[in-house]
Amino acid sequence: MERRVLGMIMAGGKGSRLYPLTRERAKPAVPFGGKYRIVDFVLSNFLNSAIHSVYVLTQFKSQSLLQHLRDGWQFSNLLQNQFIIPVPAQMRAGESWYQGTADAIFQNINLIEQSRPDMVAIFSADHIYRMDIRQMISFHRSKYASATVACLPTPTRSASAFGVVAQDNAGHILSFHEKLASPPEIPGRPGWCLVSMGNYIFETDVLLQELYRDAEREDSRHDFGHDILPRMISKQRVIVYDFLENPIEGEQEHNRGYWRDVGTVDAYYEAAMDLISPEPSLNLYNRHWPIHTAEYNDTPAKAVCGEDGRAGQVENSLLCGGSIIAGGLVRNSILGRNISVQPGAEVENCIVLDNCRIAPGCRIRQVILDKNVRLEPGTVIGYDREADSRRYFMSDNGITVVSGGRTPVQLSTVSV
Repeated sequence: MERRVLGMIMAGGKGSRLYPLTRERAKPAVPFGGKYRIVDFVLSNFLNSAIHSVYVLTQFKSQSLLQHLRDGWQFSNLLQNQFIIPVPAQMRAGESWYQGTADAIFQNINLIEQSRPDMVAIFSADHIYRMDIRQMISFHRSKYASATVACLPTPTRSASAFGVVAQDNAGHILSFHEKLASPPEIPGRPGWCLVSMGNYIFETDVLLQELYRDAEREDSRHDFGHDILPRMISKQRVIVYDFLENPIEGEQEHNRGYWRDVGTVDAYYEAAMDLISPEPSLNLYNRHWPIHTAEYNDTPAKAVCGEDGRAGQVENSLLCGGSIIAGGLVRNSILGRNISVQPGAEVENCIVLDNCRIAPGCRIRQVILDKNVRLEPGTVIGYDREADSRRYFMSDNGITVVSGGRTPVQLSTVSV
């Protein structure tokens, strides 16, 4: 039996913990893995799961995200029931920004009422993972659930930044708490708890009813984790979906359950650098479950001799289109589009975003260069922590972030 499913992706958060990478863009628009953006992973999960009716709710610093959705995620106008539509905050329910995740859906409740789906899949845009959403929907239906919450077993020491769920033996949620210092452990698994992934399946009639009720409560934070789900568990069937039970074709068994919240600079750096390990937990080359993104007509990347005759060298790294290593060395790094590494420059354990120029003689190590950085000849970053911390942002683990300029916009010309 086919069911009509509407996807709603929450892409409006500030991403304050990921600053300065979110200085000019929303967190879902932050580049990841060279050619991708964070939002590409959840969108690819919807597309690969054959869910083609999706709204992307945006809010803060959304221009970069909107441009990316335009460049990479537009369906043909001939397919009327297939769309990915960005929805900026419209203040339909009052003169205020979204007050919480539930309020974001409530302020766009007209989109649900107009499309009349059987179910609504509400997913976060902030995480790196692969997921077959159809499997979660099938599980939701088999349990006759009103709402289903995707969860992942996680060490309690790492769970304080997430919503945490307690369940009974049948998988019914008994409690839902946000960001507890001492989260409840999984029975029989000391040191582990169930973390909410921020991904929900709702029966439409139940969702609408709960949203209208929540909007009337003056004491509500208007948030799914704080308000909607905790109130539902005493009167509705709210079920845990174990993400470990979501196999993906082409993925190794030991990599099942890969999910990363890249909400801090250190978490972002670690997840990105895992991509260049010999056997990465997230295999970008899995053709059975591709990660889609905007495609550009870039020239091939290349490593060539520089003007001084030294060969360009690349070791254990990812390079994207248009990048040229001319007599420089790139080791254990991820380079985005149109990167220039010039003679004698050394790039080691770095993430370099699009359109950066690394001049002759530069040496950088454990550095993230944001877009459009131009390093002067002989610049050294990553070898003197005290000096770097005075000039640049530095994470708790010593990752240096160098902010760049805004990307120029090319305008069309008019003959006058």
